[in-house]
Amino acid sequence: MDMALNSKRSTPNSGLAQLVPVMLCFFAMGFVDLVGTASNYVQKDLALTDSQANLFPSLVFFWFLIFSVPTGLLMNKIGRKKTVMVSLFVTLASLILPLFGDGFTLMLIAFSLLGIGNALMQTSLNPLVSNLIHPSKLASTLTFGQFVKAIASFLAPIIAAWGATTLMPTFGLGWRVLFPIYAAVCLLSVSILGATPIEEERPDKVSSVASCLKLLGRPFILLCFIGIMCHVGIDVGTNTTAPKLLIERLGMGLEEAGFATSVYFIFRTIGCFSGSFILRNMSSKAFFTISVAMMLAGMAILFAADSLTMLYIGIALIGYGNSNIFSIIFAQALNSTDTEKNEVSGLMIMGLFGGTIFPLAMGFASDYLGGQYGAIGVMTVGVIYLMCYILKIKKA
Repeated sequence: MDMALNSKRSTPNSGLAQLVPVMLCFFAMGFVDLVGTASNYVQKDLALTDSQANLFPSLVFFWFLIFSVPTGLLMNKIGRKKTVMVSLFVTLASLILPLFGDGFTLMLIAFSLLGIGNALMQTSLNPLVSNLIHPSKLASTLTFGQFVKAIASFLAPIIAAWGATTLMPTFGLGWRVLFPIYAAVCLLSVSILGATPIEEERPDKVSSVASCLKLLGRPFILLCFIGIMCHVGIDVGTNTTAPKLLIERLGMGLEEAGFATSVYFIFRTIGCFSGSFILRNMSSKAFFTISVAMMLAGMAILFAADSLTMLYIGIALIGYGNSNIFSIIFAQALNSTDTEKNEVSGLMIMGLFGGTIFPLAMGFASDYLGGQYGAIGVMTVGVIYLMCYILKIKKA
């Protein structure tokens, strides 16, 4: 988003015709969250351990470490719209591969491509929106984009369960029907965005890997970077672990338990919208404190609860509490500097690498303890870090 602030902007002439394909791209951005649901089904199909299954979401988010900053360089060469188009083609390839089978290696390749495509998209789509929207309306438009993204996130487990219970006898795809449906939407996004003329400005300055990493020497930037890692780790971790909890504690089938992921994303979506209004009347520090307290309460419930209602309440608290953590930390990091916003932005996106570290640690902890208490414990460590981060937040 800092690219939008630093670029020279002509009067936007977006209109609905230009915003529709961009919002469709936000929907495609949400495809990355299907990895939590898909990894659970792959684990069941291939009889994998928790640590093996959690390799899939970890692999998806590993690519944010590699591709976030280079994507800024790519945008400088070919433009933002073309970079988004590249991300859509990579995403499309990741969704087509699972139609040819569900072997371990094939799914690893598919999820790798999904992660690469999403890293490209997350870095390039927000700056593209800045070319279409007046600065005064940019924040609200990006918030709506996050809402559209969340729709794809919470629909994934519902579609997968529908495919597993309804379509398997007919088509043989089962839960993998999720991939052709999302591939069709992705292809539609490519077609419409490609046909939509968008006038764009290039940033005055491009971030680099070296300049980004150098900023980690600043204590507050390092704290923000780790905070982003914890946020994403909790996000991906809850997405992956919630269904396993219902299976472990209540003996549910995977198809039924998969709705727990939708509960998380429904409340995360509600949190995004309500947070945009709450932050107008409440300081970032106060709302961040309330959000982290909700997540801590949710983790405590997941540790102790053995009823469906209480588990859903715990998942909902985590979903709502985690919904605005990224935006507050991101804004705090950007506002900490006046001259290096591009570098800070790239570094914060690299922090999404937390989606790799947390699931791996959670998988090993669960295998070691013989249950999901290990996964919840790892996520709780992330929440405790965010509690410590509260002390450094400015009351903006």
